[in-house]
Amino acid sequence: MADYAVINPATGETVKEYPTITDDELRDAIGRAANAGSSWAATSIEDRAAAIRRVGEIHTKRARELAEIIVREMGKPIEQAVGEVEFAGAIYEYYADNGPSFMADEPITLLEGDGSAVVRRSAYGLLLGIMPWNYPYYQVARFAGPNLVVGNTILLKHAPQCPESATAMEEIFHEAGIPKDAYINIFATNAQIEWVIADPRVRGVSLTGSERAGAAVAEIAGRNLKKVVLELGGSDPFLVLGSDDMDATVEAAVGARLENSGQACNAAKRFIVVDSLYDEFMSKFSDALLAVKPSDPTQEGVQVGPLSSSTATERLADQVKRAVDQGATLVAGGGHEGNFFQTTILTDIKPDNDAYKEEFFGPVASVYRVPDEDAAVTLANDTPFGLGSYVMTNDPEQGDRVANKIDAGMVFVNAAGLEGVELPFGGVKRSGFGRELGRFGADEFVNKKMIRIA
Repeated sequence: MADYAVINPATGETVKEYPTITDDELRDAIGRAANAGSSWAATSIEDRAAAIRRVGEIHTKRARELAEIIVREMGKPIEQAVGEVEFAGAIYEYYADNGPSFMADEPITLLEGDGSAVVRRSAYGLLLGIMPWNYPYYQVARFAGPNLVVGNTILLKHAPQCPESATAMEEIFHEAGIPKDAYINIFATNAQIEWVIADPRVRGVSLTGSERAGAAVAEIAGRNLKKVVLELGGSDPFLVLGSDDMDATVEAAVGARLENSGQACNAAKRFIVVDSLYDEFMSKFSDALLAVKPSDPTQEGVQVGPLSSSTATERLADQVKRAVDQGATLVAGGGHEGNFFQTTILTDIKPDNDAYKEEFFGPVASVYRVPDEDAAVTLANDTPFGLGSYVMTNDPEQGDRVANKIDAGMVFVNAAGLEGVELPFGGVKRSGFGRELGRFGADEFVNKKMIRIA
């Protein structure tokens, strides 16, 4: 089996295999991307933004075709796949619209002395992007979009199970006018990536993936003094502290858990409910979540498809089994046919259970009962992760108060699924560091040069 291959998780069929790049080809790619940097950075930002706008337009125009690719690659339900492609198109449009203003000189007010001072932003250099399988287009958009507008050049290593979408994106960038050497897709091995990171021509690395991958990349980058942005895992809490409409609260909870068949780093995974609302929430949440059955991802209206691979299925099944063996209650679910994993609910998870600290990457919800707000916040923060979080309340002051106490990079109050191109995305603790999207996503890999004129 090739390192890079499309293996349909719904059927197990190996659709197509792709050759891994050779060492000589990879060295050549690094050299070409590095050499392209000066000419790409010298291209006017208006022209760079126009090319990125065309990238977005092509994504939108070909949304259905591109969506069908990732249904084959990782099993995303087709409606969600189309939505992902369209969201990627919106990201490119956002950076095309705002890139020039983001790169404008920033005056500094002098405390003493005559003259002036500014911060002038310029390209950082050649960047390596290491992307995951769960959002093949969206993840590339939020990394490559702003950085190509800034004037950086890109080496893009996609997940081994997403070579078809990776190839399609490279073709789109070049069709849109991005020079072939400014964006190069590389089907590289992990061993090759180690020396790519170490190469002095590579100035920075952005990785979205697991804690293990993030730690490995950060270690190599640190030894070689490279800037890194890491977007890693999450075990996001969903706090139910108050509700005037429990049906709406439950609908938000189910949607927050089952996005991308539960395979999203910022999906709600731990549902923390105050005692006074627990019984009503649990009854309605169980009915709604368990009513969703995994099904053929090519069909319209399907909410949950297969997990992304047999490895992902085996890992999730093992997590559920260990959780129950260590004392958790399996309310329902836990089984699977092939890679189609049942929606599942676990309760009675104690701090000494592995499940208390782990991330469940699939349609498994953990539900906790707590006495009050303080206990809910304490439990929400008692995790190695700190990516996103959700707070449901009918008290605006409580919403603001609890948002301040949550130790995470993002808090959504009385809402789920409200991510936007303009909203920064990222976490703290073992969920990584750095930000993508919005103004902050265009400011990670730039040289913020101070110029003081007397």
